[in-house]
Amino acid sequence: MSVPSDTAIPAADVGLDLTACDREPIHIPGAIQPHGLLLVADAATLAIVAGAGDIEARLADDWLGRDLSALLAQDIAALFATSETVAGVALAGAPVTGVSEHFDVTLHRSADHVLVELEPIAGVPVTAAAMLGRLNAMAMTFERAGNLQALCERAAIAFRQLTGFDRVMVYRFLDDEAGRVMAEDKVSGLGTFLNHHFPASDIPRQARALYVRNRTRTIPAIDYAPAMLRPAGFETLDLSDVALRSVSPIHLRYLANMGVAASASISIVKDGLLWGMIACHHGSPRVLTPDIRAASSTLASGLARQIRAKEEAETYRERLRLRAAEDAVIPKLATDPAPRSIVTALRDDLRRMLDGDGFAFVDGAVVAMHGLCPAEEDVLDLAEWAVTQNGIEPFATHELPSLYPRAETYRAAASGVLALPLIDEGAMLLWFRAEQIEEVEWAGNPHKAVSVDPNAVLTPRTSFESWTQAVSGRSRRWTREEIEAAHRLRRAFHDAHVNQRLRLLNGDLQRTLADKDILIAQKDVLMKEVNHRVQNSLQLVAAFLSLQAKSSDDAKVKEHLAEAQARLAAVALVHRRLYRDDQVESVDLSRYLEELTDDMKTSLGEDWAARMSLDLAPILVATDRAVNIGLVLTELVINASKYAYEGRAGPIEIVLEQHRNRLRLIVADQGVGKSGTREGFGSRMMKAVVAGLSGTIEQDDNMPGLRVILTAPIEDMR
Repeated sequence: MSVPSDTAIPAADVGLDLTACDREPIHIPGAIQPHGLLLVADAATLAIVAGAGDIEARLADDWLGRDLSALLAQDIAALFATSETVAGVALAGAPVTGVSEHFDVTLHRSADHVLVELEPIAGVPVTAAAMLGRLNAMAMTFERAGNLQALCERAAIAFRQLTGFDRVMVYRFLDDEAGRVMAEDKVSGLGTFLNHHFPASDIPRQARALYVRNRTRTIPAIDYAPAMLRPAGFETLDLSDVALRSVSPIHLRYLANMGVAASASISIVKDGLLWGMIACHHGSPRVLTPDIRAASSTLASGLARQIRAKEEAETYRERLRLRAAEDAVIPKLATDPAPRSIVTALRDDLRRMLDGDGFAFVDGAVVAMHGLCPAEEDVLDLAEWAVTQNGIEPFATHELPSLYPRAETYRAAASGVLALPLIDEGAMLLWFRAEQIEEVEWAGNPHKAVSVDPNAVLTPRTSFESWTQAVSGRSRRWTREEIEAAHRLRRAFHDAHVNQRLRLLNGDLQRTLADKDILIAQKDVLMKEVNHRVQNSLQLVAAFLSLQAKSSDDAKVKEHLAEAQARLAAVALVHRRLYRDDQVESVDLSRYLEELTDDMKTSLGEDWAARMSLDLAPILVATDRAVNIGLVLTELVINASKYAYEGRAGPIEIVLEQHRNRLRLIVADQGVGKSGTREGFGSRMMKAVVAGLSGTIEQDDNMPGLRVILTAPIEDMR
């Protein structure tokens, strides 16, 4: 599992080499768990070419080479023909009667093979109506949870009722890919893992990828002997989608070391990413049947939606609190001409606004402090250092001693700091947060997670006894909403400074009012002239490109010139935004992309405009990053209009999403899909832009059509 970044012990600190576990090919084990059977048929002929498990004794002794439909007594080709097949999604066949038992049938189709899982039916399955009733009641308890913690606690109870396991835990994966047990429900007498942390090495990267692909996983008994695929030659068959897939021996040893005899896991996938897991443990062998697994997956999807709603509600409440605090502070900035006196008067309001334990105002060699603060000389040194970290932008950290070693001497008062330069005054506001020593409870000593000998046989850790680590030199984290509030506060001080300067000028220059009006008019004319000249230059270039396109008989030249006009329009739109917005350092990316798309709709024509749809989440980004993202969007829309529908207008969907500190821009069409390996100027330019964003761009099958996904940090990580 994973641990939060403020409590994790980096691998470099303990000498761990975790790459061996990350390289284990768990998707091609060459075997299955023996409680079920696996048949492998040729996708074209449906002749059975391989299998695993005791097929002869439990199903048929002459299975190899037989027709799959005949052996299972159902038309497999018709089943696939009448069902919509999606990658990673299984189809349910009719139950099959074996030699002495009945089997549930699950089918998976790949390019070359059809894989059929047969699991024994245990008891009388729950009816669909009864199961829907149970799921609806559980989902209603999720909706009534007041916050995220209460939601996780209710989820642990609901999933234990559904699965019947001895222990059910809700894990949350955090930013550094380590995690924590958020909630737990268990039988009496078992020890608890509640609030325990697990190192990221407990679940390697390729296992996390499979947890997104396969939402449920079960191990009915950990002491099984794997049933190998036979005949020889199928050892490397990809079993990623097979629930019966044999488990890594390392994971089985891990479970045995925990004292677990059977386990199951249900993935919590939010916005396409692994948010957490429902982990189920049992002290004796226990089967999680296909119908219960399907119900668990459905319930986990509902849980993920509620998690998103609770997180968004928490963010909304935080923004409301900050806005209310700003409304109490900002109007008062205009009442006093001197920032030093107004800050002194509002110091307690300012401290509470950003939830600081202490607050200081530094103006040259003058320091005014309130609350829990370092000594005056330390505050002066810290202010001088903070300016070097982020220039005129707000600087925030919750682990100051690790970045500024001098702060070690006063970490009790200031392990966290948010520094806000007032560029107009040459002064600085500082909020301090006291050290918050955290007792982190681990499930076993994380220092011993993996052997430090690179030549040793990889084995899991053996101890899960509670191990406590005291984490010091850190404070409460500054939220993104608090940092955004600091930006707004700086603009408010700037506006107050500008307004006060104007009032002073008005009083000092009463006798020269005409001259002042002339100066202001000259300033406005100059700004408009600069704006007009730039806009005229851009329009001139656009007109030149249009004339060149009209005068050229070469269709390829016309196409290139049209693309250049679209890219120029993206740059021109940013320039207009810079002269229109108050905040030039950053822009609302959704608003910018919406306006850019409107421009492209105009240039592409009414047929295309009617088929383009947008779903854009509001994300605040730096202006230069918005420009680059806008260029990528322009290029992707141009490509879709050129290639997706062979020149005809068709649907184009544009989506902007945020997940933690990253954004995803998706451009999807329903056209002919990816064709060829075209590499023109636009593609080369787009690759360079994506690299400059420290991002990645992927192409996926939209079934039908092409789905292109740009993923990049919201802030520049360089």
